[in-house]
Amino acid sequence: MEIGVVGLGKMGGQIAEKLSQERFKVFGYDQNSKLYDDSSFSFETVNDIDALLKKFTEKRVLWVMVPSGEPTNKTIIDLSKKLAPGDVIIDGGNSYYKDSIDNSAICKNKGIEFIDCGTSGGVWGLENGFCLTIGGNKKIYESLLSLFETLSTQESKGGLYVGESGSGHFVKMIHNGIEYGMMQSIAEGFSILKSKKEFDLNLSEISSNWKSGSVIQSWLVDLISEELKADKELSEYSSKVSDSGEGRWTIKESIDLSVPIPSIYASISERFNSRLDNSFSGKILSAMRRAFGGHKN
Repeated sequence: MEIGVVGLGKMGGQIAEKLSQERFKVFGYDQNSKLYDDSSFSFETVNDIDALLKKFTEKRVLWVMVPSGEPTNKTIIDLSKKLAPGDVIIDGGNSYYKDSIDNSAICKNKGIEFIDCGTSGGVWGLENGFCLTIGGNKKIYESLLSLFETLSTQESKGGLYVGESGSGHFVKMIHNGIEYGMMQSIAEGFSILKSKKEFDLNLSEISSNWKSGSVIQSWLVDLISEELKADKELSEYSSKVSDSGEGRWTIKESIDLSVPIPSIYASISERFNSRLDNSFSGKILSAMRRAFGGHKN
């Protein structure tokens, strides 16, 4: 099966590489051609979209993995003008689900199939597989099952088809909102531990202990345990923590649906606050974000 991957950054490059290592013929494109020089991709790369599309000898399937918002929307609109009826666009980025509904309608008007795929797993996806939540035409999902099976984890073989267009990204949005709340709780807990000077607590040992059978054992605790083992002060990390949008969208949705989400709301507020002060909890958050997603802050 042939597939083109548009966007070869931290996640897109791993998507393309994982498919290439299996039975797929992969063509990759990124507007930043410097990536080609800095990376040892095992798949073929091209210098523009037109060259990418000319590589196909069968129905064209394009996986789009570029920043959400205008970059993704523009890419999908541009592709919709060049593709033929029956071709497929998969948006695997962190797009706002309402954008995905709109992009699906644009593609449908041209006879192009559109799939929205929430993709979780961060920079560990190449090694461990990705957690996928998929929205769109179920028959198209089923026709691409071998692709999703290759990318997904062993436990979630093929990912999870969740419903009509927009639903895949909606579920991923809520996933990321939950992620914000979990990370904030972990960061606050470690901040209290560090502040209790009279006990001289070893945070690396405590986090390692919590990895083994505790109620709060999780991948996030695993990751911060490794970071604390390397540097108990997390000195290379900034306490200023960015947010990438999904938490804000989750809050907006909660307001529209009148569903209270105080923990998630507070976690977003704390990220805003982190840009004003210098806290250890902010460093914990930054360390977790880099560990799972390669984020710089």
